[in-house]
Amino acid sequence: MLNFVTRNHFRANMKRIILALCAAVLALTAQAQTALKKVYNEGINPLEQIDQAIGKAKAEGKFVVCQVGGNWCPWCLRFADFISKDTTISKVIDENFEYIHVNYNPRKSESEEKQLQAKALMERLNNCGRFGFPVFVIIDNEGKLIHIQDSSFLEEGQSYNPEKVLRFFKNWTPESVKGKK
Repeated sequence: MLNFVTRNHFRANMKRIILALCAAVLALTAQAQTALKKVYNEGINPLEQIDQAIGKAKAEGKFVVCQVGGNWCPWCLRFADFISKDTTISKVIDENFEYIHVNYNPRKSESEEKQLQAKALMERLNNCGRFGFPVFVIIDNEGKLIHIQDSSFLEEGQSYNPEKVLRFFKNWTPESVKGKK
């Protein structure tokens, strides 16, 4: 009798384990299907990307926002998704900034050329990586770095606070910085 009870108990536990594994696989599959869009172009020279954005910003009377990070950074992708879905924030960005996603890869496994680019990028952007990623660097249309924003001050829970993000962008528009009315 004991052997029969033990066998039934074993079968019941195995069914629970299999159901739990199936649920875990379904959850992972659902999460993978809602993966965030990659926004960083890993194949371009980030220094040239910044120079091109400055040229365009100068021609349009805008500033440059460099969102420094990479496709390896979930918070970087989360921010890109967040601003694309908020029309008020998107409008402020579009009207005032050349917004670029500047790829930074701190991995030593990169080629020597990429490692040198990463080092030069951090030198040019005043070691902005010290704040973590993403980090936002505001550059005026003359190429002068005017602000580095630690993104942790914009976070709320597992996302970003819309009021804080909007305030950040509005405070660094060319009009706000130059004091034009």
